[in-house]
Amino acid sequence: MQSPELRTAESRVDVRRAGPGDAAVVRTMVNELAAEDGAVQEVGVPTERWAAMLGRDDVVVLIAARDGQPVGYVSAVRKLHLWDGADILALDDLYVREASRNAGVGRLLMTELARWAAPQDLLIRWEMHEDNTAAQAFYGRLGATLRTKVVAAWTAAAQRAALEA
Repeated sequence: MQSPELRTAESRVDVRRAGPGDAAVVRTMVNELAAEDGAVQEVGVPTERWAAMLGRDDVVVLIAARDGQPVGYVSAVRKLHLWDGADILALDDLYVREASRNAGVGRLLMTELARWAAPQDLLIRWEMHEDNTAAQAFYGRLGATLRTKVVAAWTAAAQRAALEA
């Protein structure tokens, strides 16, 4: 099977599934995304843990590389959806490095994720910030359904505080 690609006049972008040997590259791009989102303090997975996660069947990370240099990734986790009893693919991040944005890399990553999920009839679900209108427009162009939902997170510290109250 040939590697999916996007060709431009200057170069070529290939997409492949990341493996344990890509842990440092994935970790670097995750940190870049977190820095852009102002959330560096929320990222704490060391390279060794990334290597272990990338070896799991339920963790899917696709890396886009332009002429061999990583330019972006999409990450997702396969998990059970209790409402319908079927697995879904929970998309975590779609990230394209700034120099490669608006060149089709994000679309290529998403279509390759779909190429992986569609034969298994997996619904792909994800969240984005309500004010991220560029992302909403991008996903809308892909044909995604956008729904408003409030996302809650309950930290372990907050859980312990509730248990002590």
